[in-house]
Amino acid sequence: MNESYWFAGMSVSRTCLCCVKYLMFVFNLIFWLGGCGLFGVGVWLSFTQAEFSSLPLSFPSLSAANLLLVAGGVTMVTGFLGCLGALKEQRCLLMTFFVILLLLVLTEVTLVLVIHVFHKTLDAKAQDDLKGAMKGYTSDEGLRKSWDNVQKMFKCCGVTNKTDWYGVLNGTLPSSCCSVGAHRCVDGWSEACYQKARDWLLDNIPSVLVFGVCIGIVQILALVFSLLMYCQILRAEKYLD
Repeated sequence: MNESYWFAGMSVSRTCLCCVKYLMFVFNLIFWLGGCGLFGVGVWLSFTQAEFSSLPLSFPSLSAANLLLVAGGVTMVTGFLGCLGALKEQRCLLMTFFVILLLLVLTEVTLVLVIHVFHKTLDAKAQDDLKGAMKGYTSDEGLRKSWDNVQKMFKCCGVTNKTDWYGVLNGTLPSSCCSVGAHRCVDGWSEACYQKARDWLLDNIPSVLVFGVCIGIVQILALVFSLLMYCQILRAEKYLD
């Protein structure tokens, strides 16, 4: 009687473990593919904004590209670790995956909250960094090309307004501030480059945000399944002992 009970319990435990194992593998595969997607968007954004590469990373599109590259890379590594832990059925790998993923989720939530609460402070700090970088416009050729490309692309002038250039170029404006492209620019575009770049990024980011929310849901499910699988392995080992 005890032996049949043991076999029945062992069979149920193995069945549950197999179900959780394949579910976890599928969710982590989706998670890994999502990381590839984020990394790919980051690479695309980096290439798209390559002509701005000499600007400080606080420039909206450049900071977004780097953030997506880091997030995508970490997600890919974590997803691979989860898939490996599911296939190998090793408690050590599963616990490592769970801890890393939990830290990743907490970091993401903290980052979203910080950006939401301190977005005005972060915007002001980014604008100050960009204004400071403007001082190298006349001496740094790469920086000059980047600023000219930004102003021509977004049809804007300066960080917060065109007067930002007055202190740098002795009361004059760079030719890239004018639509005509004349050697001397007297009355440049009135719109600020920081706000234009920020608006451009926000206009193109909704699909990425939806994708990010989906990845977040998969992350939560992966946490749940990794914990379930860890418990199922413990239960299976208990029956074996």
